[in-house]
Amino acid sequence: MKKIKVGIIGTGFIGPTHIEAIRRLGFVEVVGLAETRQEVADQKAAELGIPKAYGDYREMLKDSQIQVVHNCTPNHLHFAINKEIILAGKHVVSEKPLAMNSEESAELLALAEKHGVIHAVNFNYRQHASVQNLQAKIVNGELGKVNLVHGSYLQDWLLYETDFNWRLAPEVGGKSRAVADIGSHWCDTVQYVTGKKIVKVFADLATVIPVRKKAKNAMATFSTQTSSEQEFEDVPINTEDYASVLVHFEDGSRGVFTVSQVSAGRKNRLSFEINGSKSSIFWNQEEPEKLWIGHRDRANEILLADPALFNSEARSAIHHPGGHNEGWPDALKNMMSNFYSFVRDGKSLKTDKPKFATFEDGHISMCITDAILESHKKQKWVKVQAAKEVLT
Repeated sequence: MKKIKVGIIGTGFIGPTHIEAIRRLGFVEVVGLAETRQEVADQKAAELGIPKAYGDYREMLKDSQIQVVHNCTPNHLHFAINKEIILAGKHVVSEKPLAMNSEESAELLALAEKHGVIHAVNFNYRQHASVQNLQAKIVNGELGKVNLVHGSYLQDWLLYETDFNWRLAPEVGGKSRAVADIGSHWCDTVQYVTGKKIVKVFADLATVIPVRKKAKNAMATFSTQTSSEQEFEDVPINTEDYASVLVHFEDGSRGVFTVSQVSAGRKNRLSFEINGSKSSIFWNQEEPEKLWIGHRDRANEILLADPALFNSEARSAIHHPGGHNEGWPDALKNMMSNFYSFVRDGKSLKTDKPKFATFEDGHISMCITDAILESHKKQKWVKVQAAKEVLT
């Protein structure tokens, strides 16, 4: 069987993780890489063992051998590049956010559907084995009626005033930072596991560090480079470090979440608790192999990831015996496996239900972010405009 040929645009933090996950599949091959300049592309291609290097992604889009393109660029480039990928007739995997606002994401969704390409957004947290098992439990009614959902997504990589990254600039990262960057993952994951859409929000946002010191030589995302000998310039910050958001789901159930990128000690802690009429479940991404299950009339439980103990619907998401913990890279592998199996098997998004997040999910995420920004600005409840309402 011929391998599916893939091209990657962008090799910052996330691009190489896509490549590593793809290579674990066996039936997909990364054959091309595009960067901002030819010398950078050549260097990265040599480092990553990729045969073709392009200093302009448009040249890579002309390569008839490449069937799928991954957009791993900064946020402000997502819309234009995703659009060009679709128009080139390639299947597309985009990093989130899908675009800079819901008008752009609506256009991309409509365009992808018109051209019949398979489209995905990398919401990989829904692909964790224990999250898949939790979703199956909810579908099977083990929690009863879901009444409440609450949680947070906390990081500390922007805790200090000397922490700086392109995501802090609205013209590059977008009008929202913490909500769009990590709150989008929280919302997508809880909507996926509960099967319920967020339809209304009330938000409070804050910029904890209003002026940051930007190093005069750039640092990579999550860099451990010391700042003791750096020279800095003061930069005013106009995007949020923190947000708390009350949410209403489509069936009237309630929820709340907090996101922060200035919470010391929290490295990548996406967590949520779901309270049902029969029992509760809590999951934390920093300990992804554990599901806490709470009961009223008997002892609570900790369910460790184990295919022998998983609901049958979720066993395809776990690949090793109990005690062989699987985490973030494995969730990303699951996302890639589900997407590329869909491509390999000749399926269509018009007739087949995917096991990955699509541009529709990415568009819904943008609608939620837009509603949160509007809610904070107006200090009132704001309705999330559903995808079909925005597209008509």
